[in-house]
Amino acid sequence: MTTIKDIAKLSGYSIGTVSRVINNHPDVSEEARRRVEEVIREQNFQPNSNAKQLKQQSNSAITIIVKGNENMFFEGILERVQAQLKESGEDVAVTFLDEYSNEVQAAIQLCALRKPKGFIFLGGNLEFFRMDFDKIDVPCVLLTNTAADLGFSNLSSFTTNDMDAGYAVIDYLIKKGHTKIGIIGGSASKIGSQIGFRRIEGCRRAFEDHGITFDESMQFEPSRFSMSGGYESAQRILKKNPEITALFAIGDTIAIGAMRAIKDMGLSVPEDVSVIGYDGIESARFSIPRLSTIHQDTDALARKGVEDLLLRINYRHPLAHEDVPFSLMEGESVKTIETKKKRSTK
Repeated sequence: MTTIKDIAKLSGYSIGTVSRVINNHPDVSEEARRRVEEVIREQNFQPNSNAKQLKQQSNSAITIIVKGNENMFFEGILERVQAQLKESGEDVAVTFLDEYSNEVQAAIQLCALRKPKGFIFLGGNLEFFRMDFDKIDVPCVLLTNTAADLGFSNLSSFTTNDMDAGYAVIDYLIKKGHTKIGIIGGSASKIGSQIGFRRIEGCRRAFEDHGITFDESMQFEPSRFSMSGGYESAQRILKKNPEITALFAIGDTIAIGAMRAIKDMGLSVPEDVSVIGYDGIESARFSIPRLSTIHQDTDALARKGVEDLLLRINYRHPLAHEDVPFSLMEGESVKTIETKKKRSTK
């Protein structure tokens, strides 16, 4: 059966444009309208009339719930999500929460107050979803965490594989000669930041595979996803463990704060302490030195999340759970440490 996704692919236009043509929105070029209608006729595509009627009767907005007021990575995704929803003719509402708040309870309250047609969650604690998400019956998408194992019929998810990425960071640092590695940010417990927990679990596996002991009490400091949190956690870990030669900050915002802390302690990055972040936010490209980081594909996360939600709101499309590939981007903030053997040959 032909779907709106097929029509978009065959016509060369986005799902949002196809949706606007089907729903007779005026803000579509004549060329786009002609091409989309031509493909619809060729494929004998029949939109779901019930879903279309429901859409026309509903004036409620799609609501985006953002966990964390200082998470610059979420700001980047939010901007892209809002732009794509508005391009598709959707009204958008945004709610910001503290990173430790219960986003599912907030969504339940918003359902009662505003009756949104769907939710996009930027960040989420899976325990909150397990406890109460069954009280939400509108289509939803969780970004930057996976809902694949939760089993809810109205919740898709798109994320980066945080365990694999955490493993990649430690593997990279060890190959650069670092064995005294500190980790800052998030929580080492599932009760706290689950994103941080998964990244740290990936780190543990890498240490184990390389035969290096990871002492959490000496090599880890929790932190909020903020520059001030990174600043404070970097100072704490370097004061209690001055042998550390590299820090993995589990968010770029944390890493930028950590680099300032290292400077204020009379040290240099990367000469004294190497730093690597996670997210690939825009400002990390302009830090001094330029930050090495795990780059998450914000364009793909936003696009896939929006397309999935609109397909399920309007056309009863099946759920999707997908890992979006990451890449490790080398900047200027990680130094290679030569082994004693290499130094003795000079």
